[in-house]
Amino acid sequence: MAYQTTNPYTNEVVKTYENATPEYVEESLAKAQKLYKEWRNDPVFTRTPVLHKLAQIFRDETDSLAKVLTTEMGKLYTEAKGEVILCAMIADYYADHAGEFLAPRKIDSIAGEAQLENHPLGVLLAVEPWNFPYYQMMRIFAPNFAAGDPIVYKHAAITPASALAFEDAVRRAGAPEGALTNLFLSYDQVSDVVADKRIQGVALTGSERGGTAVAEVAGKYLKKNTMELGGVDAFIVAHDANMADVKAIAPRARLYNAGQVCTSSKRFIVTANHYDEFLESLKAAFSSVKMGDPMDPETTLAPMNSKKAKEKLQAQVAEAIAGGATPYYVHEPIDDEGQFFMPTILTDIDKSNPAYGKEMFGPVAQVYKVADDDAAVALANDADYGLGGIVFAGSQEAGAKLASRIETGMVFVNTFFSSLPELEFGGVKGSGFGRELGQNGISSFINQELVVKRDRPNDDETGGLILPHKF
Repeated sequence: MAYQTTNPYTNEVVKTYENATPEYVEESLAKAQKLYKEWRNDPVFTRTPVLHKLAQIFRDETDSLAKVLTTEMGKLYTEAKGEVILCAMIADYYADHAGEFLAPRKIDSIAGEAQLENHPLGVLLAVEPWNFPYYQMMRIFAPNFAAGDPIVYKHAAITPASALAFEDAVRRAGAPEGALTNLFLSYDQVSDVVADKRIQGVALTGSERGGTAVAEVAGKYLKKNTMELGGVDAFIVAHDANMADVKAIAPRARLYNAGQVCTSSKRFIVTANHYDEFLESLKAAFSSVKMGDPMDPETTLAPMNSKKAKEKLQAQVAEAIAGGATPYYVHEPIDDEGQFFMPTILTDIDKSNPAYGKEMFGPVAQVYKVADDDAAVALANDADYGLGGIVFAGSQEAGAKLASRIETGMVFVNTFFSSLPELEFGGVKGSGFGRELGQNGISSFINQELVVKRDRPNDDETGGLILPHKF
């Protein structure tokens, strides 16, 4: 695995990085374990000032940090700055709320005075993707740093500079040595680190294939893990949807970050009464994009992250059309050195088509016509994934009723999908398990230790069990 920064707009190879040596991996794990032992009984407030400082660094250095993202994976500069600001919000959120979230919880019990205490679990391994290089790291770092879990992490091979920039910002914020360490690991080294006795948990965001491989090793060694593995999120246009709102949001729901978002809308499921109008409006929006330099504020379509990703998406589209899909809207080939993939609309995809239920990670919209709202929900649920979704209906109440019937982790009604510190993120089925962000996000990797105390033993103690007076 070569860690290399290649600008997808210019195809310039900016820098190549060497893999971590076994000696550096061992040194990093030893430092992290030492820090965990020091942190084990320290109160949360000893760490939270670092998160506030980190948030300030991200705000003060928004422009320079965003430029790293744009250079490495092609993200529009305006979107990159939004990612940096979101990271600051997440750091501040856990600095403000970690003490409350991790406070002991008292339990009424005949056994005695009982409470659950939230302690650090230990050293964690994070395996993170390229599409939101800072945000994905902040999502796992901020809550677990507050909780007292040191982290070593393997970032995507195409975003090494982003990985180093994040590590540097954490260090400059005042985090102690061992709190967060970037490791340029090979695939074999990832398995070795997961197996290491000092690693107590694994957090991965990535492909189903990568998640399956890492979860298999984590399971073998009984390591707690969370997995976010992408999806084929549905965008339902109900029979009574306000089409002006739908037209405003639908293109963004597919083209944001060049369509390279786990929670972007991959399948547009439209009731028959709106179908033709929806297709026409989506085509108009898709045809009006402006590709170009992602640093230019006038550019609306960024390049994809890499030549490999573009070629994979093109192969998926070709396979879908060969399988019977109708290319409702396909651009002419682009004569440009950048890794641009122009927005595409596919219709008439039936269950026999290879594209049915498959994630296309780029600006390709699959549009389905259904008879009514019930059929829309049924089609939305006919998938092996369940990460997010969007529902547009005549009222938020009607939309919420449809949303509650969808087998997925998150649904947004009459609005664009969003990620905020207080909103818990995660999916079901093939989209993985566990939650990040919100209160549950800080609970994923803690030891909920039960402590029960009495002045003297209970009179009804028998065989190690405290028996109630009456059954």
